[in-house]
Amino acid sequence: MYRFLLTPRWWVINVFTLLAIPVCLFMGSWQLSRFETRVNTHNQQQDEASAERKAAARPLGDLLPVTAKTSGERTTATGRYDTAHQLLVPDRRLDDRDGFYVLTLLRVDEDKDGGRGGGGGKAGGSGEGKAGAEGGAKALPVVRGWLPGDADDPAATAKVPAPPSGEVTVTGALQASEHQGGDGVSASGGLPRGQLGMISAASLVNLVPYQVYDAWVTSAEAPGALKPVPPTAAEGTGLDIKAFQNLGYTGEWFVFAGFVVFMWFRLFRREAETARDLALGITPPEPTAPTAPGADPTPDDAERTRSPSATA
Repeated sequence: MYRFLLTPRWWVINVFTLLAIPVCLFMGSWQLSRFETRVNTHNQQQDEASAERKAAARPLGDLLPVTAKTSGERTTATGRYDTAHQLLVPDRRLDDRDGFYVLTLLRVDEDKDGGRGGGGGKAGGSGEGKAGAEGGAKALPVVRGWLPGDADDPAATAKVPAPPSGEVTVTGALQASEHQGGDGVSASGGLPRGQLGMISAASLVNLVPYQVYDAWVTSAEAPGALKPVPPTAAEGTGLDIKAFQNLGYTGEWFVFAGFVVFMWFRLFRREAETARDLALGITPPEPTAPTAPGADPTPDDAERTRSPSATA
């Protein structure tokens, strides 16, 4: 009953099936290995970045401008807090709770901290003159910590500790300027005075009369009721989209292998049922040609179309 497997047609089907299945499995395994390689590389890079973040803090000027490699590294800067321009950054979450950041500008002496620029904005002619008069001082936005609650609530803002006076040294994680569309960033405007929606030199340029670094620091130590803000991963350091493409291709190749097996089994069952019917003498009815319009019906057709009254 299975002699049809030896026909030339089925030789082609069988050879194709025997070749297609291992090819699909090989390609699926290769794509899976590519995915695992990308994941291992990403994990290794994350471990290296984590080790660098735990290393000794480096001067601010050595890490500017902020890149994907230097973002999150520990840095140190010395200067004086501008107590007149402390800002609150609303709608920031920490530990699944709503709250706000407390941001204070640290006036850094670039001559002491080895500043190498950083793309800070300029407030205008008066700001440039003031910055030049102070020996190249530049402001570094420092997030001193996070508080739960609403930045518009006086009870919550009353818990904000005043920044220390005099010269201080800040140690924390260096972060790149935020941009519209970032997590928690509010760039729609309309915030009350003393609040900031996006931590960046561009958003601070019209709020302070001096230059601002195109970066910010989240302090490792938070005074009073403040909680330290953990650094965020730099953009482009997440798992590459190509890794997920490799994982998708893996699934596709394995599905192709299963489809080949399914189609072979379906063809085999149909051929086997046909061979069995022929062995039992069951043949499918042969199609009859349709009768042309206006032609005389054959005797069989006339017999089938004769009315009961005609045969009575």
